[in-house]
Amino acid sequence: MASTEIAPRILCIGIPVRDLTFRVKSMPARGSKANASHLTEICGGNALNAAIAIARLGGRVAFAGPMGDARETSSGFILDRMAQDGIDTRHIVRMPGLTTPVSAIMIEPSGERTLTIYRDPALWTVKLPDADELLADCRAVLVESRCAAFCSDLCAEARRRGIAVIVGVDRAMALTDSLLTAASHLLFASEQVQETAGVADDGEALRSLAKLTPAFLAATRGPRGTIWLNEAGELEETPAFPVEAVDTLGAGDAFHGAFTLRLAERGGVREALRFAAAAAALKCTRFGGGQAAPQRVEVEELLRE
Repeated sequence: MASTEIAPRILCIGIPVRDLTFRVKSMPARGSKANASHLTEICGGNALNAAIAIARLGGRVAFAGPMGDARETSSGFILDRMAQDGIDTRHIVRMPGLTTPVSAIMIEPSGERTLTIYRDPALWTVKLPDADELLADCRAVLVESRCAAFCSDLCAEARRRGIAVIVGVDRAMALTDSLLTAASHLLFASEQVQETAGVADDGEALRSLAKLTPAFLAATRGPRGTIWLNEAGELEETPAFPVEAVDTLGAGDAFHGAFTLRLAERGGVREALRFAAAAAALKCTRFGGGQAAPQRVEVEELLRE
């Protein structure tokens, strides 16, 4: 992006989470106890992690979605950290009497993470602000796949206005999910694309889903890189950057955020995928979940190397 160009505004839609992360030597056996070597309290959630990545990489970010009662502590903790990265929080909807989600995450030396999370089911009844307010001056929308219940209409309106809608998919989708057709770009994780399509192969799963949606389709596979369908319906691969991973929490979200930003900067999908791969790789080299997302200069340096 040229230095004289105004950074694109991106709307991220999701449900913020307060994360308690523990570093452990190994996963404890069922019914046992284990000591953690380190504890970090951070904010998380797929869309929020992506929003942090976008902000660190130079984008302007607004966030929309539900959050718990204004009197509970987790929401205040998250909002403080969002402010530190300059994320616009005016469109977050406070839900009286509800609890902001909280997760407990154990991270092993390999960087692999195991987590449990509580989300109040009533959070999905949220009513987002008006589309004109949310989409004003918006270049792209990035949404968590689990949020279809309260954002599908907004995503469809964004597409009618020519705004890209990128969906980060980290759980299987129903084939009737409205986001399958409302999205312009669907970024699956490998396991989820296979489960969604009912096909035990990433490439064949993508081809199967291409019959149901006009969206760009890709599946991320961690250190094995990303597989995707080009405009001719042919499979292509974007390799991952080899790094020594210490914390994979939030890596996929950083990938989604970086991909969305580069698209919003008018980059092509090949360029956006490589940019995203670099951002995700750098995130994996440091602890801190999504809050360990890299700065723009770091990503550009890795790309040059």
